[in-house]
Amino acid sequence: MSLAELRLETPRLILRVPRIEDFDRFAELQGDADAARHIGGAVSRTEAWRRFLWQPGAWQVQGFGMFAVIERDSGRWLGQTGPWRPEGWPGNEIGYAFHPDAWGRGYALEAATAAIDWSLQALGWDEFIHCIAPGNTASQKLATRLGSTLRGPAALPPPHAHMTVDVWGQTRAQWLRNSARDMSPGNPRSIT
Repeated sequence: MSLAELRLETPRLILRVPRIEDFDRFAELQGDADAARHIGGAVSRTEAWRRFLWQPGAWQVQGFGMFAVIERDSGRWLGQTGPWRPEGWPGNEIGYAFHPDAWGRGYALEAATAAIDWSLQALGWDEFIHCIAPGNTASQKLATRLGSTLRGPAALPPPHAHMTVDVWGQTRAQWLRNSARDMSPGNPRSIT
């Protein structure tokens, strides 16, 4: 299967490799001071372009990266989630960032669940983490709902060395043990 054909589906979402048509909403997310405060801070559209290219580049070079999360009914880009492992990172991460107009609707839980299932299956990961700023309570709640627990502080490599993060995570065995748990809305598990 080519990267262009890779597609995960959940009851409300489509997860696929990022495309150029995703950039405008990605730039909105990256430029929003509140939405971007825990992912490096708000940036200009020009800098957002550089950040946007990280994920398609990761897909091409590593064979994985964060998925674009698309609302099935509208075709609207909602955010991104999925596997992420830059050089020097503290582990295999399942990251997530969503546009502010997608907050509070359960999209992140639904999308991250599908991305975790895919990553464990396709990449063979034995564990995964989430790097979360200590003040990012929304991401901490999502990590908890996904079954991850706080493992402690970690250092990120440059250019993120100035950021304070806590590592949350779990093993494949823990994820599979919890797989029967209903994570609502609509028990979004897409891959078993």
